[in-house]
Amino acid sequence: MRSTDILTDAFNRVGEGVARLLDGLDDDALVWRPDPRANTVAWLVWHIGRGIDAQVAEVAATDEVWTSGGWADRFALPFDDGATGYGQSADDVGRVRASAELLRGYVDATQAAALAYLATLTDDALDRVVDERWDPPVTLGVRLVSVVGDATQHLGQASYVKGLRQRATS
Repeated sequence: MRSTDILTDAFNRVGEGVARLLDGLDDDALVWRPDPRANTVAWLVWHIGRGIDAQVAEVAATDEVWTSGGWADRFALPFDDGATGYGQSADDVGRVRASAELLRGYVDATQAAALAYLATLTDDALDRVVDERWDPPVTLGVRLVSVVGDATQHLGQASYVKGLRQRATS
């Protein structure tokens, strides 16, 4: 098995996890918060997509599907098109309102772009330095592992919020 095969499997698991998470969630469940400053499932899933999209587009030297695929227009969020969720306020979190279908469509599109990029890579390509602001400099392989790590962490958070809501409303 090649390293890129492992990365492909990891990205696929994120997409599959998002699909399972969103299955059966209505609009109220997507924006429910355990407290007024907590993240919602909708925001967390949007942020997963934005993180994958922005970071993979940067290393692949491609346009983000957020803008090139028309997702920014479909979501019509009150943010700059470059917003990914990083550093947003609790009020901003509450502004992310989207259906499960729209959220899943966007994550699916980011997954497709990431998987298409991964298919072009050799294991040797993963050693390319993509960010020299760190010590040691960040390689492509490390960046892609980081993207998956962030996505799975947020997927776990969203699953937790979903579970809290189910307990609170049953």
